[in-house]
Amino acid sequence: MWRKVFQVLGLVAALLSLLPLIAADYWWIRVFDFPHLQLTAFTLLAILLFFFTFKPRWINDYAYITVLLGCFTFQFFKIVDYTPLVPVEVKNSSSTISNENLLSIYTVNVLQENKKREELFKEIESKKPDLIVFTETNEKWSHAIKNRIGMSYPFKVEQPQDNTYGMLVYSRLELSDTRIKFQADPEIPSIDAKVKMRNGDLLQLYAIHPTPPMPQHNPLSTDRDKELMLTAIASNKSEIPVIVLGDFNDVTWSESTQLTKTIGKLLDLRIGRGFYSTYHAQYPLMKWPLDHILISPEFRLKTAGTGVDFNSDHFPLWAILAYEPELASQQQPNKPVEEDWEQVKMQLKTTDLESLFDIQDEL
Repeated sequence: MWRKVFQVLGLVAALLSLLPLIAADYWWIRVFDFPHLQLTAFTLLAILLFFFTFKPRWINDYAYITVLLGCFTFQFFKIVDYTPLVPVEVKNSSSTISNENLLSIYTVNVLQENKKREELFKEIESKKPDLIVFTETNEKWSHAIKNRIGMSYPFKVEQPQDNTYGMLVYSRLELSDTRIKFQADPEIPSIDAKVKMRNGDLLQLYAIHPTPPMPQHNPLSTDRDKELMLTAIASNKSEIPVIVLGDFNDVTWSESTQLTKTIGKLLDLRIGRGFYSTYHAQYPLMKWPLDHILISPEFRLKTAGTGVDFNSDHFPLWAILAYEPELASQQQPNKPVEEDWEQVKMQLKTTDLESLFDIQDEL
């Protein structure tokens, strides 16, 4: 009996981890990108348990364990980049970096229905981030945030909404060329702004919160992936350093986020450091990294982490970046190749490469 149970466990783990390899946008496929850590642990457990009933003379056992080991190898190499086993992608900041070249950023999905705000405000007041992106903010959240910390953040871009896609950008640093856009859906905003750093240089901010693939609202990942690709194209076009942050509703190891990095010429501070899982804050066994900070190679990392539990389903994600453009050549992102652009065309449903760069100008 136990042999059959272990075999079924192993085969289920293998099937679910391989399912996202299918090139389809259906939610019931894309959703299995998310629990990859759990599926990897599940497969390892199935391997260990099966050895208790392994029969060396049965060829079927060798075949089964070979399949499971192959599956575990695939799973492991998909997430190994987010462990200290590989070199960091975003290098550590120089020890001599001046304060005027430091930038503190903070992104948090507040959970619209959440009424417990005090711990969040205390952390923000303690960390004093230069730039904050709030998502899932309705009028009540917007009012509470403005009353509590608004005086400390003279520059704001606000788009509160009641559909769980409201967004606020608060900044201690001067903002210009601010835009509220609806890139993939008329009800899903994103915010662009140029940020003037303390040293006088400008950076381009893209704050996003695309809709996830869900059976009730959006059975395909098409809209999410479209917004990610349009943001990546804008980043690719930018003539100044870029920071993309927010709740992507996508995990860092997925093909969509990886393509966003490549097309956008961006780096991920998680690589070589850790998962920094931000969701789900209330279920310890179901965690994965949904909130992201992607940056241009002009930035290095001083420190980063996840924030306080304030009854949201997300933990905040924060980082202190060092602006060191003279060292950018030491950490260059992957260059997009023809295959990457073909993937972008497919996700945006276009055949004209030049039109990919015209789309953003029309938004």
